[in-house]
Amino acid sequence: MEDLIQVVDWSRMQFALTAIVHWLFVPLTIGLSLIIAVMETIYYRTRNEKWLKTEKFWMTLFAINFAIGVATGIILEFEFGTNWSNYSWFVGDIFGAPLAIEGLLAFFMEATFFAVMFFGWKKVSAGFHLASTWLVAIGVSLSALWILVANAWMQYPVGMEFDPAQMRNVMSDFLAVATSGVAINKFFHAVTSGWVLASVFVIGVSCIIAARGKNLAMAKDSVKVSGWIGLIGIILTMWTGDGSAVEVARVQPMKLAAMEGLYRGEVGQELVGFGLIDTENKEIDLKIGIPKGLSLLANHDMDSFVPGIDDLIDGIALTPEGDTINTVSYAERIEIGKAAQQALRDYEAARQAGDKGAMEAANARIRENYRFFGYGYFNSPQDAVPPVALTFYSFRIMVMAGGYLLLLLIVALFVVYKKPDWFDTRLARWIGALSIPVVWICSEAGWIVAEVGRQPWTIQDILPVQAAVSAVTASSVQITFWLFAVVFAALIAAEISIMVKEVKKGSEREITE
Repeated sequence: MEDLIQVVDWSRMQFALTAIVHWLFVPLTIGLSLIIAVMETIYYRTRNEKWLKTEKFWMTLFAINFAIGVATGIILEFEFGTNWSNYSWFVGDIFGAPLAIEGLLAFFMEATFFAVMFFGWKKVSAGFHLASTWLVAIGVSLSALWILVANAWMQYPVGMEFDPAQMRNVMSDFLAVATSGVAINKFFHAVTSGWVLASVFVIGVSCIIAARGKNLAMAKDSVKVSGWIGLIGIILTMWTGDGSAVEVARVQPMKLAAMEGLYRGEVGQELVGFGLIDTENKEIDLKIGIPKGLSLLANHDMDSFVPGIDDLIDGIALTPEGDTINTVSYAERIEIGKAAQQALRDYEAARQAGDKGAMEAANARIRENYRFFGYGYFNSPQDAVPPVALTFYSFRIMVMAGGYLLLLLIVALFVVYKKPDWFDTRLARWIGALSIPVVWICSEAGWIVAEVGRQPWTIQDILPVQAAVSAVTASSVQITFWLFAVVFAALIAAEISIMVKEVKKGSEREITE
């Protein structure tokens, strides 16, 4: 048992490490591909060479990150088979479908037209090259779509049936998987936040370039394009974030409770803007809250009840009148899950004995209890509670950083249009440069909220992490974890070095001459 716990913990850490590193590049390439496409559109319409040279500069930075993003993404997908083989077997028919579409359609599409975009200058017509650039941008987003559909299904498993004969889940409704509210909100939230990240990156690099004095016009033009894309992106990110909050409240209420550090909910629940959480005493110190804000955010109803962690465990809810409603407690869910697992064992025994009547009876019990199948792996309701402090603080970091980025984008557009003399000052250079890590911290914090907040589940309510791991030793996972850590550190160091050199080149030569 001790070795199993270590395997689970080290496998989770390895997957988290790989995903965090991969997520450094995904949103940047999503946003940069759009910015590049807009710049080339301007060039195509104006035939002004300064836009062509500006686009080529940013295209080089895009290519660097695209290549490393592909490499880390491949490693991430391999880990499903090496570290999470039980998960891959249990849901491979469903989870594998969107990933296959991503590989066969979206990735080949973006890779093919990336070659034309990057190497096709003067080899294809200007119109075909412009179309290729836009198809790369579309392909990058389509790749994100199918990967996020797969991820959303893990958060909200729909469109499937459990087949006891195969002892695995099979897809019954592809459209339900691809168009669930969780998937749609997750896709648009991720893509628009990628616009924000890339826009802030372009603004930060442009400030650094402008400070050197040679390419001030190029830097200002880059800020104008990226600033508008980023502002539109952050407004849409906030809107889709609201939709995501509603979906989380509906299908993952425990995650929402962890995000708020909420143990006992109320009708008209306040939203915590800032606070220090004390998980031992189940309270928040130095709290600054918005009255009824969480009820409005989660349910679009200021007088609605939002359950806390203990409410969910106890299986109670409140009406606006203060009356108690009994729901399914976590202790009951554990018993239901164990009943489903026992029915599955009975089904297998009946199948081996050739008793079709017993098989049908066992299958009926499986279907009746399957919705809480995963709880049968738990010994205590507390096993189903995610890491509250990490989820709570990550959510606040994301929100506060997002507020700063909104202000930054507004100020950047104001300065570049109304106060251009301020743009090439030392203050602008420092604000721009320091904003680059802020936007990445915001992005990674959002990923942590989404993924850590759903723990201990690989598939919500159906398969916890301890039942999803591969039959490997803890030592083998530890070795590969440290190997990956070294490789990823080298990749990031190389990527930063190459990026710095390219930015330095862009600062020293006249790009828009």
